[in-house]
Amino acid sequence: MDRQDPHGTARFLTRLQRRGRGGRLKMLAASGAAAFGLTAALATPLSPAPQQAQAADDGKKTLTVAVAQSVDSLSPFLATRLVSTSVHRLMYEYLTNYDPKDNHAIPGLATDWKPSSDKLTWTYTIRSNSKWSDGKKVTAEDAAWTFNKMMTDDGAATANGSFVGNFEKVTAPSPTKLVIELKKPQATMAALDVPIVPKHEWESVEDFSKFNNDKKFPIVGNGPYVVTDYKADSYVRLKPNKSFWRGAPKFDELVFKYYKDGDAAVAALKKGEVSFVQGLTPAQAAALEGQSDIKVNDAPGRRFYSIATNPGARSKDGEKFGNGHPSLLDQKVRKALFLGVDRKTIVDKVFQGHAVEGKGYIPPRFTSYYWEPSDSQEWAYDPKAAGRLLDEAGYKKNGDGKRVGKDGKPLNYRMLCHATDPNDAAVGKYLKEWWGELGIGLKLNCLDNVTDPWLAGEYDLAFDGWSVNPDPDFVLSIHTCDALPATPKDTGATDNFICDKKYDQLYAKQLAEYDEAKRATLVKQMESRLYDTGYMSVMAYPNAVEAYRTDQIKSITTMPEKAGNIYGQDGYWSWWSATPADSDDSSGSSSSTGVVIGIVAAVVVLGAAGAFFAVRRRSTAEDRE
Repeated sequence: MDRQDPHGTARFLTRLQRRGRGGRLKMLAASGAAAFGLTAALATPLSPAPQQAQAADDGKKTLTVAVAQSVDSLSPFLATRLVSTSVHRLMYEYLTNYDPKDNHAIPGLATDWKPSSDKLTWTYTIRSNSKWSDGKKVTAEDAAWTFNKMMTDDGAATANGSFVGNFEKVTAPSPTKLVIELKKPQATMAALDVPIVPKHEWESVEDFSKFNNDKKFPIVGNGPYVVTDYKADSYVRLKPNKSFWRGAPKFDELVFKYYKDGDAAVAALKKGEVSFVQGLTPAQAAALEGQSDIKVNDAPGRRFYSIATNPGARSKDGEKFGNGHPSLLDQKVRKALFLGVDRKTIVDKVFQGHAVEGKGYIPPRFTSYYWEPSDSQEWAYDPKAAGRLLDEAGYKKNGDGKRVGKDGKPLNYRMLCHATDPNDAAVGKYLKEWWGELGIGLKLNCLDNVTDPWLAGEYDLAFDGWSVNPDPDFVLSIHTCDALPATPKDTGATDNFICDKKYDQLYAKQLAEYDEAKRATLVKQMESRLYDTGYMSVMAYPNAVEAYRTDQIKSITTMPEKAGNIYGQDGYWSWWSATPADSDDSSGSSSSTGVVIGIVAAVVVLGAAGAFFAVRRRSTAEDRE
């Protein structure tokens, strides 16, 4: 996933990052129909403002993408938000890439790869025609140095440490040969979503936990684009890498522009000030349908939108912390809550049909790993059954119709929600009504920054969500005991402090299973186990609802090629392939559901809110890929 995650889309500005070995900062994917719900007006004006009129004056063709999430870090060792990882896919190459047609692994920086007979040693051939944007050759030593730094430096392992946790040794016997030795077989070796950085630029960094790679421009990379400028909470500007081995992008600039308000972003699209907008609400999408020179793309999404419980925050050393409601330690109570959620109503009324009703953990877009509970296993909407479970758990109604425990205290919960995501508030109103009928009180705690209370375990329930990659290992790993923080002061990779030994055993088996069918079976068993424990409940799989100007973009690649999304892909295909509307060049894969690329400056308008050195772990529901 690029992990990640729009609640994975913007839980925002936090205190100085707490770090834990091998932990990935997680971003709670912001709920909502889109990858990042666009929310209040443009936080910081872009200077110079990338506008279509400006592009026309100087002849520069700029692709401007309006995003609803700010960059958490330009360091690939720290970033977890979808907007940030999307930028990194443009800046740096990974060993492998995903084919935009069907998501299978294809060559990236590595031209081929093969395991030893015991699958404990993997050898990658590094392409000889890749150069860093400063002219130096890319070699296997750059890749070896990147992985070794993650293996030996806790700060460097913040975002992607789970990929190297099983690595025993990484070497570069020659400029074009990379060798990775494993402790035990690992099925994700063709899907290592780790940006490879230039050793000569990064080896002087002293503290990887604080270095955000945002002071020196242009930033040296080897991807299709080079970052030339950045302003926190405002934009990221990129230019084409003319020496990119696959060919340079066709736009003169790419800009990711941060809008805190979704309506403001839509207005900018109508005016031609931006080329593309993602994370549209149903009302926004409906308003854009039929508009001249604007195309709406409504594609099956790659994320889930869920409710997470706080089952008792704890660290690996066994110390408990936070103030989660003790009743949520009881599986009967958790099940009762989820039996009281009408998922069909959420899909019909909140997402207005731009979503699929939630079942298992992995979205149906990924057919190999998609799982649904059986009729007898499913926790379908059943308020009467929910009431019986609460009675059995010892929380019966008093004379006022309120559920109370043996201590006589009413059963009331606090629920974290994203102030920038209208879907959280809308779903929250329904939950108040449904759970209120069960005798349970609910208070929504809607914040711009949900990170601090989340990390501290100071919540009862929360809106959650992640974007899922073609290989689901990362989103599976965030529910393991190993993902817990080492101590209460550390930041682990855990999503919501789940630690279940049976789940962990299944996770270890699937990670070592190379047979695709057998591995898929194990993953589905994990989903079944996660479902039965009731620590979280998937309410919906939101569509990727986005729009772009056809008078600025001639063609653009969706992923997957058929009925796919443009923004937040598992690769750089959309922005690399985008062709200006006035161009004669229509080469490169493209789709009618293309991306909107503004003919302005390619600036990714994203930024960290406040002190940028503080890595934010939680975002909105689609932050993490």
